[in-house]
Amino acid sequence: MMTIWELQSRAFILSSIAARRIIPLCAIGFAMAVLASVTSMSVAGAGQTKSTTAGHDPAEPLTRHVAPPHIPRVAGAIKRQNVSEKDLRLTVQQLVACGTRSSISSWSDPQRGIGCARDHIVTRFKSIARTSGGRLQVSEDRFQATSPRTFSKPAPLENVVALLPGTDPQLSKTVFVVSGHFDSMPSDVMDAKSDAPGADDDASGTAVSIECARLLARGSYRATLVFAAVSGEEQGLLGGKRLLEYLQEKGYQVGGFLDNDIVGADFAPGAPHRVRVFSGAGKIEDGDSPSRELARAVEEIDGRSAIRMIFRVDRLGRGGDHYPFVMAGLPAVRFTEPLENYHHEHQTPRTANGVVYGDLIQFLNFQFIGNVARDNAEALRELALAPAPPHNVEIRGGVSPDARVSWTADEDPERRGFEVLWRETTSPRWKVFEVVNQPGTAVLQTVSTDNHFFAVRSVGRNGARSLAVPAVIARRR
Repeated sequence: MMTIWELQSRAFILSSIAARRIIPLCAIGFAMAVLASVTSMSVAGAGQTKSTTAGHDPAEPLTRHVAPPHIPRVAGAIKRQNVSEKDLRLTVQQLVACGTRSSISSWSDPQRGIGCARDHIVTRFKSIARTSGGRLQVSEDRFQATSPRTFSKPAPLENVVALLPGTDPQLSKTVFVVSGHFDSMPSDVMDAKSDAPGADDDASGTAVSIECARLLARGSYRATLVFAAVSGEEQGLLGGKRLLEYLQEKGYQVGGFLDNDIVGADFAPGAPHRVRVFSGAGKIEDGDSPSRELARAVEEIDGRSAIRMIFRVDRLGRGGDHYPFVMAGLPAVRFTEPLENYHHEHQTPRTANGVVYGDLIQFLNFQFIGNVARDNAEALRELALAPAPPHNVEIRGGVSPDARVSWTADEDPERRGFEVLWRETTSPRWKVFEVVNQPGTAVLQTVSTDNHFFAVRSVGRNGARSLAVPAVIARRR
């Protein structure tokens, strides 16, 4: 039996043909009558199916559950009109004008090579720092790294880091990071001579990081914000690995890492579309990991209309600078455009058989990049204003009618309380079960521990939420 969609499609085709006077209109009338009849029967059948199958599971909780109070989100959200597409375009143009940004190209030539790109990035960050009253601290982290893509020899590399210190003594050593990589590559990653404009991969992500700094540098946040541009990504994620080492050496704890890599184009019809946010499960049982919690938080902050969560660490067979953070068990995600066009990635610019190859600025969509920049900046803002996540979140209640969720937390006068979260094991998103003022144990009466996952997150008096911390099975004592 044909589906309703199939019948509707056929009726549309018939009407289109009739409009061209190919078949009599009476045939259309008959087809539409059949469609109406079958649609009516299908709707009735759907109702019968719903009554016999849907909702056939026992309600949980069995006892009367009072809906938790709604706590408004933190005020002052960044508005899309505050994002400067002009500045985003300027960053991309400056980087593309360097000709190539291969990590094994020149670091000293001010006109061509990766050193040219670094100079532009440092200049942009320092210009933003002046508007922050000097609070934004810009530094160049020089290091060496070795990989097969550096001819297996130590290669000089540099990351640019702009750091905005947090104002809360308890949270200032927690950092929320946004990053893009400013190196590029032609068709051959070992070719440091050919043009490699890298407009999308990844001047776009670098532009997002710089624009986030411009949007946030004048604000005040409890945690520290880091705006980074790294090199060596195409040579084996060398800059990302070094950025993690750098933050650890400085004594920072990574609260969240937003990697923006290939966020400049939106090739499919109907643009702009949602940006993809990739998150890996790591080695955590049941797929709940710090990265997944960061992805859920980003989606909740920016909205489902803006964010498409992808529950895998990255595109198949590929990787980005978030990967070292994920493997270290830290919350890290990757932002990437909706559908990629591989003619415009990792290609030496050329035209062959009428096809234009090359990662050129002409293929970028700056409205889309602006959306991505706003999504990153707002996520960073809310997370950096939130209390610290709770600790020692555990679930008890096996062979019991009730779920018991317990947790601890440090003292925080700016914290309003905690949201106890739950979700079906097959659901990607948390729901708030109840709001609790103090750390301790929440008893979820007549809620099965087998049918749900549980978590807890902190909520500030300002409405900012921490990342959720999934409950693990309590150890026997």
